[in-house]
Amino acid sequence: MLASLHIHHLRNLREAKLGPLALHNVIYGVNGSGKTSLLEAAHILGTARSFRSGGAKSLISHGEESYVVRGERRSPTGGSMAIGVQREKAGAISLRLAGEPSRSVSRLADELPLLLINSDSFDLLVGEPANRRRFLDWGVFHVEHELRDSRQRFQRALTQRNHLLRRAKLDPSELQVWTRDLAVHAERVSSGRERFLESLREVFEPLIAELAPEIGPVALVYRRGWDASSSYEEVLQRSLTSDQEQGFTQTGPQRADIRVTVGGYSAAETLSRGQQKLLVCALKLAQGQILASEQGNVLYLIDDLPSELDAERCERVCRTLAAMQVQTLITCVTRSAIPASWLGSESDVAMFHVKQGQVDLASSAIDNGKTA
Repeated sequence: MLASLHIHHLRNLREAKLGPLALHNVIYGVNGSGKTSLLEAAHILGTARSFRSGGAKSLISHGEESYVVRGERRSPTGGSMAIGVQREKAGAISLRLAGEPSRSVSRLADELPLLLINSDSFDLLVGEPANRRRFLDWGVFHVEHELRDSRQRFQRALTQRNHLLRRAKLDPSELQVWTRDLAVHAERVSSGRERFLESLREVFEPLIAELAPEIGPVALVYRRGWDASSSYEEVLQRSLTSDQEQGFTQTGPQRADIRVTVGGYSAAETLSRGQQKLLVCALKLAQGQILASEQGNVLYLIDDLPSELDAERCERVCRTLAAMQVQTLITCVTRSAIPASWLGSESDVAMFHVKQGQVDLASSAIDNGKTA
């Protein structure tokens, strides 16, 4: 669990501290006050990158040369680890874990696994298939560690095969080597995704029934990116001439998708905006619940939860999060938008008020929604 967050020179947060953090943390303030930047800082701590567009220069406070984000993660057994990320204007990045320099971004993800729910999360339903592939791969990355190497080798083999397909003179023997390697690791990647989706369905179905019973049953169908009646290597051999003409590999896990339907129709086309948000929340909560069962906890970053949701639906999400016992950082505009009583007892909830880049710990967390 993240115990504290210290931010230096990140956007309008020149010097800010978020902490001590509780299990659930509500961050409120007017638009432009720095709420989302606090979530951005936590995201950087776990991934070494922002979830917002723009390069390093746009992240660093005006007149400064770098930003620094530091945090302390505490384990259920009582141990702690210091994590730090620094990025300079030129783009150079420095990572520290337990006081020691590190080059591994994957170590950050392992130490502070996190999930983001914000306005971009709608792309999970209405966006390109790449968004849904990333959703699956996040789960596979965290749950099946042994497949990380296969994922890397698949990407490398795909890149090399595509490079060879674009050559004027093709070396058949070299192409065969990369095609064979691609086929082996593509099968492993696809099988890992299918296993994760099957686990996801078991957790997702009761969640969506609780969060949005009015929607009805939601189906999640995996499309692997090639004809499942044949092995991937056979498909690659049959499509070789066409792949050469196009200059790239046309089938495979890089073309996979999840079809999300309600009553046989596309969820993206039939559900209202509010219903789509509940569906996205259910998918993300299911994803995190699987990881929490494996590793003990996950951090949810939820930006402007009340947006698109009425009070009743917002409360459903909060009470589901409280029941899951996962850590959350949730932003909203006013303190009354998310009463702390929706999230649990006083010891479980901390309220923070953000104003012009300054953060204050609000008193009397369990206030039944009274405005500070």
